[in-house]
Amino acid sequence: MLVLMIFDSSCAGCHRPGPVLCRTCRFVLAAPPAMPASGDVIAAVPFVGRPREVLLNFKYGNRRQLGHHLAGLVVNRLVANGVGPSEIDVVTWAPTSAKRRHRRGFDQAELVARRVALQLGVPCRRLLRRDGAAPPQTGLDRATRLHGPAFTASPAARGRRVLVVDDVVTTGSTLRSATHALRLAGAVDVVKSAVATTPAIVADRRRVPVRPLARRAASPTVVPGPRAA
Repeated sequence: MLVLMIFDSSCAGCHRPGPVLCRTCRFVLAAPPAMPASGDVIAAVPFVGRPREVLLNFKYGNRRQLGHHLAGLVVNRLVANGVGPSEIDVVTWAPTSAKRRHRRGFDQAELVARRVALQLGVPCRRLLRRDGAAPPQTGLDRATRLHGPAFTASPAARGRRVLVVDDVVTTGSTLRSATHALRLAGAVDVVKSAVATTPAIVADRRRVPVRPLARRAASPTVVPGPRAA
């Protein structure tokens, strides 16, 4: 007897019919080449090849199911760099423009940040507001990108150790601006993280060690790894 399997979805990495992320692509994402800290940004994967395809589908193809898996990659990279739940008080994100959020129906950085917070077991709060006059970074030339968007941070950041999450880092200007705003609002420390970074960031910047945050009394914590969506 012939059984036909009909899939109404395809893999975001290789586009084969099946789950949103096939076994092969999950393995590729979970075992990227060695990723040094990009400046002082902790990124999970390089923005090339299969990871790039997955992220583009996540952002522009409305593949929100990928958020949990991408967050797991970020959490694993953070823990590998010595940043765990005992070093974080709150997780936030670098918000996209209101126009982009409306067009896509969601903010990709927010979705990942909330999943990262859930897996770390720490609160997630909206601490940053993007200047409405600032254009989106996508599509701008490198010189313009270096200036970055402007952010205003909530007073709720005062006295907190903040993990700020973005989806893709190119020049790093977005996270620098976000960090500046959080510090102005009184954040005692900020860790910058992203799902992916362009190879140019790793190649062009001097390696700056990631400074561990002040530790609380640690308790054994099990961080779940990425799961198939």
